[in-house]
Amino acid sequence: MNDDRRRSAAPYPIRPVTEAEWPKFKDLDGEAFNLSAPPEVQDQFKEVLEFERTLGAFDGDLLVGFTTVFSLTMTVPGGPIPVAGVSAVSVLASHRRKGILRSLMTRQLADLHEGGESVAALYASEAGIYGRFGYGRAADTLFFRIPKLGSAFVPDVPSDPALRLRVAKPAEARGELEKVFAEVVTSRPGLYARSEGRWNGALRDSDYDRQGAGPLRCVLAEDDHGTRGYALFRVKEGWNEHDLPDGELRLKELFAVDDAAYAALWRSALDRDLCARLYAWSRPVDDPLIHLLADPRQLHAGWMDDLWVRVVNLGEAMTARRYSAPVDVVLEVSDPLCPWNEGRWRLTADAKGAAVCERTTSPADLELPVSVLGSGYLGGRPLTPLARAGAVRELRQGALKELSTAMSWEPRPWAGLIF
Repeated sequence: MNDDRRRSAAPYPIRPVTEAEWPKFKDLDGEAFNLSAPPEVQDQFKEVLEFERTLGAFDGDLLVGFTTVFSLTMTVPGGPIPVAGVSAVSVLASHRRKGILRSLMTRQLADLHEGGESVAALYASEAGIYGRFGYGRAADTLFFRIPKLGSAFVPDVPSDPALRLRVAKPAEARGELEKVFAEVVTSRPGLYARSEGRWNGALRDSDYDRQGAGPLRCVLAEDDHGTRGYALFRVKEGWNEHDLPDGELRLKELFAVDDAAYAALWRSALDRDLCARLYAWSRPVDDPLIHLLADPRQLHAGWMDDLWVRVVNLGEAMTARRYSAPVDVVLEVSDPLCPWNEGRWRLTADAKGAAVCERTTSPADLELPVSVLGSGYLGGRPLTPLARAGAVRELRQGALKELSTAMSWEPRPWAGLIF
């Protein structure tokens, strides 16, 4: 579809936002998300923004909606692939319910299709929005609250006498943090490579980022050969009515290349002096910490959605990832927003996990919307519960279990840093 046809089909003209229109973008972003970010935070977001991939809807000269795409390299089952990181989806309050969001999302999907990108992913500010645009809930996250007095570990925790901890200033240790992250990024679906701008954001330490806590702090786990892990955190100091320490350690990130370093960093965080508890805002659902604690009831966890995934070019997307078991199924896929995906596809994968997904005229084994494939794409969402909720229709007995088993993956997906 050419650009002129896309514009005429929209209730408001849609085109890329130029860098000269950054003030308009910034104002709408603040209005739509109720933000009060200081200039340095706004400048950091501008640093990672790809203007040529940022679509705006206009009412005359007024920017009334936008969405952007970040060009990410994200790990999926089997390894990293290019993924379109959708972000900053906004519509001005005065222009809601006028079809602007649908027009932006439809145009964006058409652009991704024509550009050859097979998969898109996003974090949802409101979880009820994106299912209607073909996105499926593909990854979840946990947030932890752990009292220090109940945080003892089980016996025989992985350890290494060569390992030691070192306190460092985050900015000064940046090279070591980047090296550790580069080693772990391909180990879990959902993690994505961080650009210089992403690292600038991860280590930013303004008053806005602190939210009443102290400065960003860092502990490294290392041996004579180099750094094996790191923890980034802030501490909200406090004292209770009995003048006893009541601080809270707020964990931002914890990554390690081996189990001993991982356990040592968690132990250091939980043992922090003058802290009564730890809060971790985003952790994978299969975090080993769950099994390190001797008393699992001391881990008070909340569960919420993490990544939502959209299959944009079905054949390429399903071929790009690997599979945990052989599979041979024919899928009847519905996808009104991306008609090039609609119809019947045969997915086959061999014992090594390599796959082919191509058009077929064979009878269908399963009928499903494209969002189900997005939900299962990163390997963390079994398909059987989706079928029991009415999202999948099984036409050949056993086909659902076959596909669900093949698409499953360990470790579970998780993205961590919001894009």
